[in-house]
Amino acid sequence: MDCCFSCLGEKKKKKKKKKKPQMVKPPLEKPQIPPAAEKAKPGGSSSSRQESLEPKEEMVLSNGAAQIFTFRELAAATNNFSADCLLGEGGFGRVYKGYLDSVSQVVAIKQLDRNGLQGNREFLVEVLMLSLLHHPNLVNLIGYCADGDQRLLVYEYMPLGSLEDHLHDPSPDKTRLDWNTRMTIAAGAAKGLEHLHDKTNPPVIYRDLKCSNILLGEGYHPKLSDFGLAKLGPVGDKTHVSTRVMGTYGYCAPEYAMTGQLTLKSDVYSYGVVLLEIITGRRAIDVTRAAGEQNLVAWISPPSSEVA
Repeated sequence: MDCCFSCLGEKKKKKKKKKKPQMVKPPLEKPQIPPAAEKAKPGGSSSSRQESLEPKEEMVLSNGAAQIFTFRELAAATNNFSADCLLGEGGFGRVYKGYLDSVSQVVAIKQLDRNGLQGNREFLVEVLMLSLLHHPNLVNLIGYCADGDQRLLVYEYMPLGSLEDHLHDPSPDKTRLDWNTRMTIAAGAAKGLEHLHDKTNPPVIYRDLKCSNILLGEGYHPKLSDFGLAKLGPVGDKTHVSTRVMGTYGYCAPEYAMTGQLTLKSDVYSYGVVLLEIITGRRAIDVTRAAGEQNLVAWISPPSSEVA
């Protein structure tokens, strides 16, 4: 934490009368931000209370909201990261199903690829965000491992996989999602996004909302996951946050992609794309379709000549 000290090292000019040395009080330490799960103070409404988020890298790995696991513990939980325990993989690394004796719980363990897309900074961001953010529609981070150059994240296990699995890659044993279930999932994802935008202070821009990041629990209860790209939103008079363009093609808001100016509306655009996928059953980007149908938003949008 940055502290400003008055010029203690400056030499004072010589004066006729000697002054008694004054005691200099040490600067007060800035209090760490408590986890969002802490109870609201008396007299305040827990539903309207905003969570305070101010990320400081030096406090991320000392935050008590997430447990610390050793690499040996996680290797044992996944039978030494056996292929039989593999749930999926992507540009960030691989996700395994495991059982941790220390918490008596089935978990999902994400082992980050040291040469992958998600680096140390994204790891720190995800640990911080999910340690401070708690909501029924946000995935729960149980803990993490930072042994040597190993970086692993431990989440609650979501037994029904991702929304993408059910919409676009259903296995023969999976039932197609009915209309009511689709709308329930859409509503739950919207509640999670609303919490990030309206109930945290400063607001959090998710920046990676897509079907593969919406995980489903029992009863198809949806939770947003993968917060490595999350960014604190604008505060005060600021209208946007300038940053390099990150996200997934097909879900990224065009104004953000062109200018690098990130706003809460960037997430709203991504949510709109997810909603179109839920309604139509089509992918956001599908190169196997005809030229005019590969981009879902472009395909669904009316021609410019028809726009008033």
